[in-house]
Amino acid sequence: MAADLTALKEDLTRRMDGALETLRRDFGGLRSGRASPALLEPVRVEAYGGELPITQVGTIAVPESRMITVQVWDRTLVGAVERAIRDAGLGLNPMADGQVVRVPIPQLTTERRLELARAAGRYAESAKISVRGVRRDGMDQIKGFEKKSEISEDDSTDWAADVQKLTDSYVKRIDDASADKEREIKQV
Repeated sequence: MAADLTALKEDLTRRMDGALETLRRDFGGLRSGRASPALLEPVRVEAYGGELPITQVGTIAVPESRMITVQVWDRTLVGAVERAIRDAGLGLNPMADGQVVRVPIPQLTTERRLELARAAGRYAESAKISVRGVRRDGMDQIKGFEKKSEISEDDSTDWAADVQKLTDSYVKRIDDASADKEREIKQV
């Protein structure tokens, strides 16, 4: 029966890792006043009759702490890249310079920093809810094993404690990531 616990823990760990990875991606999209290539990842560019991620039409670089550049591979797409960044709702104002689109990162106001910190908190809470949902699925599986008499009541209690420890460790990691992001956002 130990193999079942191992398989269950691997599955739950994989799913909780997914929630943590989603949180990291969400945090990457929050502008903290510093340039980061992750800031442009959600931008989609109209090109070649469809919408492509910006990473498929150019190379994103951060030459300095308050500037992002996009080296567009196809000269005909420079205008589309510039427009896509401007229309993405990120509060950025790109400027074309040949085949390079320069995106200066403006200073954040105190009000905007607080708003971003609240958004980071919402993302963290959403990740915790996902982790707790995974825990609930694990607990349901353990109860199912016990009902089918595949494991004893004592094993069920031990397994449930292991799942709870796993959940607690992921909630702590989410809290730590959230605190780090809030510190980064509030840092002037």
